[in-house]
Amino acid sequence: MIQSNRYFSCTMNKNEKNVLVTGGAGYIGSILVPTLLREGYSVTVIDNFMYGQTPLLDCCNDEKLTIIRGDVRDEALLKQEVPKADICIPLACLVGAPLCREKPLEARSINLDAIKMLIDLTQDGQKIISPTTNSGYGVGEKGKFCTEETPMRPISLYGKLKVELEEHLLASNRAISFRLATVFGISPRMRLDLLVNDFTFRAVNDRFIVLFEAHFKRNYIHVRDVTAAFLHGINNFDHMKGQAYNVGLTEANLSKLELCREIQKQVSEFHIVESEIGKDPDQRDYIVSNEKLESTGFMPAVSLQQGIAELIKGYKIIRRNTFANY
Repeated sequence: MIQSNRYFSCTMNKNEKNVLVTGGAGYIGSILVPTLLREGYSVTVIDNFMYGQTPLLDCCNDEKLTIIRGDVRDEALLKQEVPKADICIPLACLVGAPLCREKPLEARSINLDAIKMLIDLTQDGQKIISPTTNSGYGVGEKGKFCTEETPMRPISLYGKLKVELEEHLLASNRAISFRLATVFGISPRMRLDLLVNDFTFRAVNDRFIVLFEAHFKRNYIHVRDVTAAFLHGINNFDHMKGQAYNVGLTEANLSKLELCREIQKQVSEFHIVESEIGKDPDQRDYIVSNEKLESTGFMPAVSLQQGIAELIKGYKIIRRNTFANY
């Protein structure tokens, strides 16, 4: 759902019809692209389909969709496609701390260098809406909300690359940076390695979980609300450009233990065990304020509990733990 106040318009500019989405067949893209098509945009997707899933098949009948199987690091390809776009949404990314740690060279070339190249190929009048991450906050101060003014102290290579990318995005003066919370929910290109998705899968299938550093907190946002945020950014670009915005559920600043207890409300047989031995591979621990984005008129529509219910239903279909980035 996209909501607006009197200062912000949610009417599509009819002269801006062409959207380039790199990584458009990914977890977020496979929700975003069909939504853009329904809104009347022509969409070009560049994706290498590296995970072997088959999203966007149900969109192939739409004449407004162009799919290019390609690599976002291909300069000739970007030089061909970027000038055609009114709006660029660079989603192609090696997402998450574990994957970037395992593939650091690929992470830098895809998550930073390729998007810097895209930025350099755009001109005044083109719009860039880019996801970054609130993981750049690293370890926050207890009880203190991280705002867009909070110093960035990323821990992981993934976070560091996203923080560096944001500097280039905002310096271009034709971009909005959305610092996404941890995303959850069902998508045609499903991921089970995201925290809510992972814990709910374990609850449904294993009925138990062992938590390391269960007190670590982070913020969450549903994948459909991420799509709504992108549309909100497009429709209110002139008011929002050149700035970063946290994108998350204000009521969902939860520790891992608190998250498991929310899942337990819907999966009563789910047993939670805390362990004193072991270390979370992702050492993020912070709470986030989403007030800045909310002040522009945007409010998420999907609650954490609704998302968990959706996942439980989806896991009657998904039975294999192969839908992951890492």
